[in-house]
Amino acid sequence: MKKLVIFDLDGTLAKSKSAIDAEMAALLGQLLTVAQVAVISGGDWPQFEKQFLANLPAGDRFDRLHLLPTCGTKFFHFDGGNWVPVYREDLSAEDKQRIVAALEAAFEQAGFKPERIWGERIEDRGSQITMSALGQEAPLEAKHSWDPDFKKRTILKTYLDKSIPDFSVRMGGATSIDVTRQGIDKAYGIAKLRDRLGIAIEEMIFAGDALFPGGNDYAAKEAGVDSIRVRDPEETKRVIETIIACLG
Repeated sequence: MKKLVIFDLDGTLAKSKSAIDAEMAALLGQLLTVAQVAVISGGDWPQFEKQFLANLPAGDRFDRLHLLPTCGTKFFHFDGGNWVPVYREDLSAEDKQRIVAALEAAFEQAGFKPERIWGERIEDRGSQITMSALGQEAPLEAKHSWDPDFKKRTILKTYLDKSIPDFSVRMGGATSIDVTRQGIDKAYGIAKLRDRLGIAIEEMIFAGDALFPGGNDYAAKEAGVDSIRVRDPEETKRVIETIIACLG
């Protein structure tokens, strides 16, 4: 019997940088009545507020909802009517400089200069540095066509694994690469959930779209959590319906 259902956000619960839709919000509301729910994503806290929390229906059991931005390097829980950070694994200023320099060098060496960039390309998320190849504000059509098979980012990751081997490099979203401290990833967040909630790994289930070696969801699978790879939010909805039917 599963007690905790864990989701990735972008590409799993919602399209990249887009809000969860009304059907997804309603299903998550139903799921919260039969299980605890966690969301672990490469996105930062403001993205969680805009993309996820703002669209959940009123009356949801937020005491049963656990949010872990930036691949689990941050953990928020609901307390006294507010979302409160449990921990933050922020990078030092020196580490951030090294990571940004390595990302820029890898992009240059790989020769993946896009014709156009929309907004900021490298973002400091405190506990994580994220590179969005086409920029943070790129339209979905451009994102989906740039690296649909992850081949470009696999090459970039190869460069980065050599240049900053003491950091964890993961691919996520449609065009992004997430860099955190070594050992601070979604497996770390799952361990925190286990310890805080008293829920065993075998009592958890994870759903994500990047459950492959190098993907930013793969650490969840490596942590031993039963995992379901989904293609998109529509498939995730069917997974949620099945879980509700089984647990309800």
